[in-house]
Amino acid sequence: MQSLWSAVQRGYMRVIAPVADWLVARRVRPNTITTIGTICTCTAGVIFASGHISAGGWFLGLTALFDVLDGTVARRTGQSTVFGAFYDSTLDRVADGFLFGGLLVFYATHPVYASQPMVLVTLAALIATFLTSYTRARAEGLGVDAKVGMLQRPERITLLSAPQAFFGLALNGWILVGIVSLLAVTAWITVFQRINFVYRTTTSPGE
Repeated sequence: MQSLWSAVQRGYMRVIAPVADWLVARRVRPNTITTIGTICTCTAGVIFASGHISAGGWFLGLTALFDVLDGTVARRTGQSTVFGAFYDSTLDRVADGFLFGGLLVFYATHPVYASQPMVLVTLAALIATFLTSYTRARAEGLGVDAKVGMLQRPERITLLSAPQAFFGLALNGWILVGIVSLLAVTAWITVFQRINFVYRTTTSPGE
């Protein structure tokens, strides 16, 4: 599965390479790309909240390239900075909050698909998503590279965009239920994987 995902990533990078070239030639700053990308992702969350799940999936999928382009442009132009990495990571959390917040609003207010259990599942997914980022950042602050776990952000964005784009609320919304539930479960597994990794890394066998 990992090799398949790596192949998909390489193919995606080849596809967006001309866009990166265009941005580099026009000296667009990486932080500008990060800001635009965050605004687009937040807009997708608002579209989800309005109940237009398929449209939100397409919009998120088409604008997700900004998530990759900022880093690519920064490396090509030698503009990779500590603040840039901090800014990108911070806005990623804002974007994640809008995406899951939009789905939470959808399940809380939509007259047909309103579901208290799915509100709780979406909330659990939102909390775990923030924890996956926090556990890695806190581990790095302790000198441990905890980039481990079942679910990373690219996979999460893919699962939030592609299935929704193609299926929307098909099968009475059960596909969306499955995706959100999968994201919640895998995010929590990732959190515990990172906690376990840091524990094993920082604790000697004799302790």
